[in-house]
Amino acid sequence: MRAVIQTVTGARVTVEGAEVGAVGRGLLVLLGVTHDDTAATAATMARKIHELRLWDDRSAAELGLPVLLVSQFTLYGDARRGRRPSWAAAAPAAAAAPLVEACAAALRARGAEVATGRFGAHMQVSSTNDGPRTIILDV
Repeated sequence: MRAVIQTVTGARVTVEGAEVGAVGRGLLVLLGVTHDDTAATAATMARKIHELRLWDDRSAAELGLPVLLVSQFTLYGDARRGRRPSWAAAAPAAAAAPLVEACAAALRARGAEVATGRFGAHMQVSSTNDGPRTIILDV
């Protein structure tokens, strides 16, 4: 699993003009799933996301901050050869969707308020990066 994690003062995701998820101050997490990821991988990712010390040595868990979790298979795009990225490293939707939900559920089980995008939809994600702080995390 791969995540791009940003501290934000606000973030939202819309689908067909309707807001489907939003947070104020907290984390925006773009999450990609690869072929060998499991529910255990999702739980580990959730723990790492929630416990990363990104605000003056404090975490979203310690500060009670929400998470906007958005599925993004393109995090596993490979553009090293040619001009057309390969998506071969991204898990197929049937395997990825339950693992994105497992990550969201694991965050909720830890006490996080979690908003999400809509898996497989064409989404518009907007955010105001705070810091800016952006972390790329592979587990």
